[in-house]
Amino acid sequence: MATLKCLRWYSLPLNSTRPSAKFQSSYLSRLPRSSIRCKSGPYGYTQAKALVYSKHGEPSDVLKLHTHSISPSIPSSSVLVRTLAASVNPADINTVQGTYGSEQPMSSLIGTSEPSAVPGNEGVFEVVSTGGSSSSLKKGDWVIPAAQQIGTWRTHAVFGANDVLKVEKDSLTPTQVATVSVNPCTAYRILREYGPSAGLKTGLPMRPLELGGGEWFAQNGANSGVGRAAIQFGKLWGLRSINVIRDRDSMEETEALRQELIGLGADVVVPESQFLSREWKDQLAEMTRGGREQVGLGLNCVGGKSATALARSLGEGASLVSYGGMSKQPVALPLGLLIFKDIRFVGFWLSKWNQKDPVGRKHMVDDILNLMRLGHFKDVPVDEIEWKWDTEEAALKEAVQGTLKGFRKGKGVFLFGDT
Repeated sequence: MATLKCLRWYSLPLNSTRPSAKFQSSYLSRLPRSSIRCKSGPYGYTQAKALVYSKHGEPSDVLKLHTHSISPSIPSSSVLVRTLAASVNPADINTVQGTYGSEQPMSSLIGTSEPSAVPGNEGVFEVVSTGGSSSSLKKGDWVIPAAQQIGTWRTHAVFGANDVLKVEKDSLTPTQVATVSVNPCTAYRILREYGPSAGLKTGLPMRPLELGGGEWFAQNGANSGVGRAAIQFGKLWGLRSINVIRDRDSMEETEALRQELIGLGADVVVPESQFLSREWKDQLAEMTRGGREQVGLGLNCVGGKSATALARSLGEGASLVSYGGMSKQPVALPLGLLIFKDIRFVGFWLSKWNQKDPVGRKHMVDDILNLMRLGHFKDVPVDEIEWKWDTEEAALKEAVQGTLKGFRKGKGVFLFGDT
């Protein structure tokens, strides 16, 4: 919340009239300028910046850094916030590219030259001011988006008070809170709601995995944010996991990652080359006591051959839940798995579930954040992207585009400094 320069104003006599616009312009041009940056512009306006796009395409081609001012007078039902941290998720990139399941509405509300949208679906903000004294929020509170595609890649914003959700910030970092809304919540909800068939007597509805029962689930993309969260929840809830990872450039790197995931609570970690091999069927049988302990749930975020192999690893009546498709390859459904093993193939979209059950979502977020406070849940490794007031557009665009590269050290997260 800063301007490049701060103007020093001089008081006018009490009985004087307001100067004309022409006089003000001439007067301001002669005022001495300070090198100290202030927290707001003239008349209390907040100076803000946002990454925006007005057409779909690659982030490096279509993103622009837009500077605008926010009036100190905001609606009584709104809050002015400054961003502390904001995640860069694959879904955000897909939204900019125009390949996501829903499109952001575009407008010129923040003064862009053409209708535009601010990307970003996840982040944490600090309340700067509220529009009315009746608001349940107050200055200094931390909030996260309650609405879908709210636009978090910006330094400041005015949101409706109902479009944000207050979180207790005690013993938490901005990075932890900024990364709780998407990946951990996806893993949490899938593990709590999906599983194998409940049996013929109940008409074959799906039942969730039995917590504390030692039941198996399997997942590809185990090193992803969702994968790491699923491993930890599985361990906490008495479930066992089989986790597939991509082969690294060397056996040593692959083994190092395997040990890291085992340290999080994974029971089995296998590289994809092993998972796709002919020997995997016998190896799986050995892990599951000859198939007597069936794998009741599969989590797929890859698609293609990996998803097919994952489906073949499931037990009778199990469910394969797809929540992503990083390989951009279709999921092949072997007919035999549908007929003879009654495998269920379903999709999961967290945004839709959040809209249906906002109260459940709040409880889920609070539960995960409390696990973080207690040290029972480790947040995902992050690749910090510094965003200060003088950070240039090219650096931000390059950082966003860079999240598309493979084998990154962590999830891309904007960390906002002096803005």
